[in-house]
Amino acid sequence: MRVILAEDSTLLREGLVRLLHEEGHEVPAAVGDGQALIEAVEAHEPEIVVVDVRMPPTHTDEGLRAALEIRSRWPSVKVLVLSQYVEKKYATELMTGSVDGVGYLLKDRVAQVADFLDALERVGEGGAAFDPEVVRQLLARTSHTDPLSRLTARERQVLEHMAQGLTNASIAQALHVSQSAVEKHVNAVFDKLGLSHTTGYSRRVLAVLSYLQS
Repeated sequence: MRVILAEDSTLLREGLVRLLHEEGHEVPAAVGDGQALIEAVEAHEPEIVVVDVRMPPTHTDEGLRAALEIRSRWPSVKVLVLSQYVEKKYATELMTGSVDGVGYLLKDRVAQVADFLDALERVGEGGAAFDPEVVRQLLARTSHTDPLSRLTARERQVLEHMAQGLTNASIAQALHVSQSAVEKHVNAVFDKLGLSHTTGYSRRVLAVLSYLQS
């Protein structure tokens, strides 16, 4: 794939460039701020960008704002966002709407090379990849406001894996159950969240996003 990197840490940026080259990917640009990322996308038309949430000059949300602009201006470009911590606000904003070709990983996950490359490939193919810790924290709600409170423990596990972008087959493998069992749990999630008869939208996406309602 043709990948553009946006990361202000020179050490991490250069390490990722080397890793991607070794894996056979093309990296036409590796930049250190959000504006440079926008300019690089315009110049090189990448398939996917990997971008840190916090970058110069304010180190708040420059990377995320650049990612959202890229999603708006170049819908075919996939986006994998990296963050040092679970930024609930930013993760929620990124996950609101279509999550096809979107990922959100904690930087600790990048150290697990296989996990990072798996997420990169999944997002690059148009799927989703969300860090399990991000999903767990976003799913944490008190019982009186939690729209997922009616779900069983197993159904919540299935939903967590759905939120990470896994297919039913991959969820079955992760939970060591049959695919038909996963399909039953997924349908139960849809039913309990009132999504059984929803048309025109992805029920998987709506199920994942339902807990974002406050």
